[in-house]
Amino acid sequence: MSPYTATRRNFLTGALAATATVLVGAPPATAGSRQVLATQDWMGAIPDATALRRLTIPGSHDSGARYGGPWTECQNTTIAEQLNSGLRFLDVRCRVTGDSFAIHHGASYQNLMFGDVLGACWDFLAAHPTETVLMRVKQEYSEESDATFRAIFDDYLDGRGWRPLFRIDPALPSLGEARGKVVLLADNGGLPGVRYADSALFDIQDDYMAEPFAKYPKIESQFRKAAQQPGKLYMNYVSTAALMPPRWNADRLNPQVRSFLDGSEAAGWTGLGIVPLDFPATRSGLVESLIRHNPGV
Repeated sequence: MSPYTATRRNFLTGALAATATVLVGAPPATAGSRQVLATQDWMGAIPDATALRRLTIPGSHDSGARYGGPWTECQNTTIAEQLNSGLRFLDVRCRVTGDSFAIHHGASYQNLMFGDVLGACWDFLAAHPTETVLMRVKQEYSEESDATFRAIFDDYLDGRGWRPLFRIDPALPSLGEARGKVVLLADNGGLPGVRYADSALFDIQDDYMAEPFAKYPKIESQFRKAAQQPGKLYMNYVSTAALMPPRWNADRLNPQVRSFLDGSEAAGWTGLGIVPLDFPATRSGLVESLIRHNPGV
């Protein structure tokens, strides 16, 4: 993977200026090009000073989970495809295997390593430097100590050259501070970065054992709370594994979420937080509906 150099930094600066010009200048020539800008570069329309907690960020739940059968699979697109589709939150589950992290959903290896995830983020952010990726990292299907997990993570940063990809800080940055970087949301006691689920920073709805009839009202309620009580970074998991496989539940929940977002009650709402989804690509327009609930978009 390409090392971080002054050349890449110069490229990012130039590309950021070029992308901003495209977004605020002349309209795209066709509806097709407009959609590309909306999903690949949508953060470019948002002012640098905007706090991440004031955004609406579509994401994927269990982002690497594409294999293992209907009860294990949560996505049907690659990490690169997810980022290109407009998703900006990744939920990355790492099993310690030797001195590396393998991506797992439970016992199921997902034919993906942590370096593959980082490579997809690197390539995407190099091409789209107005954007940022928020990445939740947690240990999955291994029970190594926090210190061991941290040592392997540090080796990815410094031994394998990935540190320049990350923004690692306990405070949530502004969008301008995060552009071109992966913001680490640390769901492991040994990791640096923003403490995932810290009640001082986050308000999380993640009832993954509620069947869809019970789950959907929780999703609506979290959207309303985010709109009416801004201040924290809200997380609103649409995903659930109750009673039926994730795909079946997503097929019931995702259309309801889009209808609510496009309806009159939610009109004008921004700052709805991170919204992790299962199988978002199966419902055309869902990600775009979330993106529209951002300031300046």
